[in-house]
Amino acid sequence: MEASEPPEDSRGTAQDSPQAARAARATAASAPQAVRAVAASAPQAARAGTASPTRTPPATAAPPARRAPGLNAGRLWAGGVMAAGVAGLAAVAALLIVRGVLGVALFVPRGDDVMESASTGMLAAAAAVAALVTTGLVHVLVLTVARPGRLFAWLVAVGTAAAVVLPFTTAASTGSHIGTAAVNLAVGATIGSLLSAVGRGAVRRGW
Repeated sequence: MEASEPPEDSRGTAQDSPQAARAARATAASAPQAVRAVAASAPQAARAGTASPTRTPPATAAPPARRAPGLNAGRLWAGGVMAAGVAGLAAVAALLIVRGVLGVALFVPRGDDVMESASTGMLAAAAAVAALVTTGLVHVLVLTVARPGRLFAWLVAVGTAAAVVLPFTTAASTGSHIGTAAVNLAVGATIGSLLSAVGRGAVRRGW
């Protein structure tokens, strides 16, 4: 009897078994290398993950725009008109005291060292006009100056001082010099105090 030959599949399997064994050994040999590579790359990934982000330079802030002064022009000029009326009344009251009570004649310069008697209406009108002009000055200062109240106080003080000194430059008597200076001082102080209060009420910030 002839011995039966093994099936072809079993021969193929027997021949492939050494190759499969070598492939398994190669896979087993490469496994530690893969583990070491993963272990070596892990600290680098951790360091990359924990690295501080790149800092961008802060943007330069734009300079703040100048804020509007917050002026209530209607309130300012309404107060200016009332201040003009009060200044006129103050001039009349001062004139009555100096001329009527003290008996001192008041004169105003007309030009070329010529003096004329100061009338009640003339002084009242001059005081009212001065108050209105000062109101316009306040309006301009609020629109152009950072702290208009301080500058306004200085201007009123200088203007009042000039009005007080002016009568002494004329050829009138000493009594007339003092009487006119007193009236001018009263009018200047009235205008300055009233328009300072009006400015504080008409300017919402920055007075």
